[in-house]
Amino acid sequence: MPDPSFPENPQLVAEDVPGDNSAPLSVGELASKLKRFVESEFGHVRIRGEISGYKRVASGHAYLSLKDGNAVIDGVIWKGSAGAFAFQPQDGIEVVATGKLTTYPGRSKYQIVIERMELAGAGQLMALLEKLKAKLAGEGLFDNARKKRLPYLPRTIGVVTSPTGAVIRDILHRLEDRCPTHVVLWPVKVQGEGAAQEVARAVRGFDAMAADGPIPRPELVIVARGGGSIEDLWCFNEEEVVRAVAECSIPVISAVGHETDTTLCDYAADLRAPTPTAAAELAVPVLADLRLTLANHAQRMERCARRYHERASERLAGAVRALPKRDALLGPQRQRADEAGQRLDLALERRLNTARGALDRSGAALRPAMLEQRLAAARQRLEGLGRLLDAAHPERPLERGYAWVQGRMSGKVIGTAAEARAAAALTLHFRDGAIDARVERGGKTPDKTIPEQPSLL
Repeated sequence: MPDPSFPENPQLVAEDVPGDNSAPLSVGELASKLKRFVESEFGHVRIRGEISGYKRVASGHAYLSLKDGNAVIDGVIWKGSAGAFAFQPQDGIEVVATGKLTTYPGRSKYQIVIERMELAGAGQLMALLEKLKAKLAGEGLFDNARKKRLPYLPRTIGVVTSPTGAVIRDILHRLEDRCPTHVVLWPVKVQGEGAAQEVARAVRGFDAMAADGPIPRPELVIVARGGGSIEDLWCFNEEEVVRAVAECSIPVISAVGHETDTTLCDYAADLRAPTPTAAAELAVPVLADLRLTLANHAQRMERCARRYHERASERLAGAVRALPKRDALLGPQRQRADEAGQRLDLALERRLNTARGALDRSGAALRPAMLEQRLAAARQRLEGLGRLLDAAHPERPLERGYAWVQGRMSGKVIGTAAEARAAAALTLHFRDGAIDARVERGGKTPDKTIPEQPSLL
C-alpha cells in the first residue's frame, strides 16, 4: 500500500507535502542532532576490544581502532590523556577503554574519546611484556657485551628510588655496616602515573652530571624499589626506563622487587640484585674484609721480599765461592811489583855511581891552579876583543884627520860623490865637531884625482 506522506507521482522540484509542517533538515543539522543524541544517550562507556592501527601524531594526540570479531569502532586519545596511561598502547593488545561516545560529522562516523585505558587481563599484560621484551632484545639492549664492570670501591653511589620508603633506609643501613660510602639520592615515584618518566629522567640526570660539579658524579647507580605485583612494578618495564638504563654510561644495578620479581630494567642493567639490600652488598666490599685483605697482602709482600733477599744472598754466596781467592788473584801482581822494586833499587844505585864518577871528574878540573889558568886565558881573549873593538870605533879615524859626511836633510851617511851631489846640503863631522857644507855644481866633470873642495858656508 503506498505511503500517504509521499505523492504518488515523483516531482522534479521539491514541494511541500500537504499535512507536513516540518522543513527539510540540512546535513549539518542532522549530524548535530545525531551527535547530541549519542552523547546524551550513552555518555561514558567502557569498551573491550583489540587495539588496531595505533598512531600518535605530531600534535601529541593518538588515533586507533578497537575491534572484536563482529565490529570496529574508531577511537581518539587527546594529548592530555595520552601521557596518563600506565602502559604504552600497542597493536594487538586487548584493552578495556573508558571514555565518551561521540560522533565525527566530518566523516559521518561515531567514535569514542578514550580517557582511561587498562589491559583486559593479566594475560594481556604478559603478552605486552613479552612483545616489548622481544623488541628491545632484538635491538641488542640486553646483550652481555654491553654490560659494564662495576667499580670495586665506588666513592659515590647514586640511588634512584622513593625518598620515603623502606628501600632507601635499607640501602643506607647496609652500606653503613659494610663500607661507609657517599650516597646521592634522586627521589622519584616508583609506582603510578608519571613514575616511568621520573625514573628515566633520574637515570639520565645522573649520567649527565659533570665530574667536577658541585654534586659529585656517581661511579655507580642503583635503581631500586620494594616488592609488589606486576602492576605495581610495571613502570620498570616501560620502554623509556629500559632505554635510559641501557644507555647510561655509569654502571647500573637494578634492584626492583623481590628475588622472584623480574622486570625489563633488570635485563638492561649491568647487574641484577635480588633485593635492594643485596644491591648495597654488591655495590661495596666489607670494610673489615678489605682491611684483612690488605693486611694479608702486606704480609705476603713482606714474605716475598724476605724470600727474595734470602735467595739473592744464597746466589751471592755461591758466586763468592766460585771466585778465586784474593791471594791467588793478587799473587802474580805482588811478585811483579817486588821484582820491579828490586830492579829500581839496582838502577838507582847504578845511576848514583855514574853521577858520583862524573862529579869526581869535574871536581879534578876545578882545582885552584886550573881555575887561574882558565881565568888568565879568558882575560887575554877579552883584552884582545877590547882592542879590536876600539880599533873598529868610527871616531878613531877622525883622530888621524879624517871626517865622515852626512846628508843634512836625510840624515844618511854619504859614501860617494854622486850621493853628495844629490844631497847638495851636507854635514861634515870632524874629531872636534861638525860643520855644514854645500856642494857647488859645475859644468865639468870633476877630476877624479883631485877631490872636490866643497865651499864652506
